Amino acid sequence: MPPLYTALPRLLRLLILLLPLLALLPGCDNDDDKPVPPPNPERITVPQAALHPEGIQWDENNRRFLVSSRTRGRIGTVTDDSVYTQLADDPRLISTIGLNLDAGRNRLLAAVSDAGVNPSRTSATTLRKLAAVAIFNATSGALTSFVDLGGLRPVYPQHFANDIAVDAQGNAYVTDSFAPVIYKIDLQGTASVFLENAQLSGGTAFGLNGIVYHPDGYLLVAKANDGALFKVPISNPTGFTRVTTAQNLTGADGLLLFDNQTLLVVAGSQGTVYRLSSTDAWTNAAAAGSFATGAVSPTTLTRRASLSGGAADAYVLYPYQATSPRFAIVKARF
Repeated sequence: MPPLYTALPRLLRLLILLLPLLALLPGCDNDDDKPVPPPNPERITVPQAALHPEGIQWDENNRRFLVSSRTRGRIGTVTDDSVYTQLADDPRLISTIGLNLDAGRNRLLAAVSDAGVNPSRTSATTLRKLAAVAIFNATSGALTSFVDLGGLRPVYPQHFANDIAVDAQGNAYVTDSFAPVIYKIDLQGTASVFLENAQLSGGTAFGLNGIVYHPDGYLLVAKANDGALFKVPISNPTGFTRVTTAQNLTGADGLLLFDNQTLLVVAGSQGTVYRLSSTDAWTNAAAAGSFATGAVSPTTLTRRASLSGGAADAYVLYPYQATSPRFAIVKARF
């Protein structure tokens, strides 16, 4: 040992020996110094009068909601500070209903119909006859395709494209509320009848409504007039079955597959969102909670991840409120 080293006090010698080891230790972060991500808002009230949005999707890439419009036809965006901005429009968009954001392909699909609630664009040729899907670039809002569906089945006097699901291959499935039909649009834009069956009819009332794709290869589809919930295999649509549940889903509108075993169902006429669970691949479904919305005619909902890493949230769309023409986007609490 060098003489100088041995002459140093014992404590100082220990520090010299430990310095190389301390250099190997990772730096310590003070978590208290890190900014805490803001929680997802409880409610967003949008000062955009008489828009009556019907469909909603959360756009994670751009941190915004996408909403449709029954009364104006255009597609818009909503940020957490309640700012509404128009994203897309076209004269053929009489009423936009359900939306599906195919984020991986940067597509936004919108069901287009005409129930006579947009006086500036309705006409005798489209009133209760129009069923189409408009496809947009999800970033720019540019219209890339407009696909007619009602013309596939002219035997039915009325049509109303309502909601859209997209499978893993990019095929879109669209419900018709005035005809007992589910349409299919492939990635090339070719439309066909995917399923047609009298059991899907709503009679003189609204029939087929919400639709979602399950990653195990089937669709879950709701019928508004009687609350029926169907499971439709992609590979064998005619082999569809009715999901057995004791929950009354009359007035079923939008659906959200929150996870593979949890389905949220908006029953607009009941002013309630129901949570269903299944442990047998949606042969049966059990009631697992509910969220009362009040008299706001809720239509559908979307899933939004948490920035803080916590559980995701479901947001319900209130197209209008009794005391205001504004619409609201509200976090569901079960």
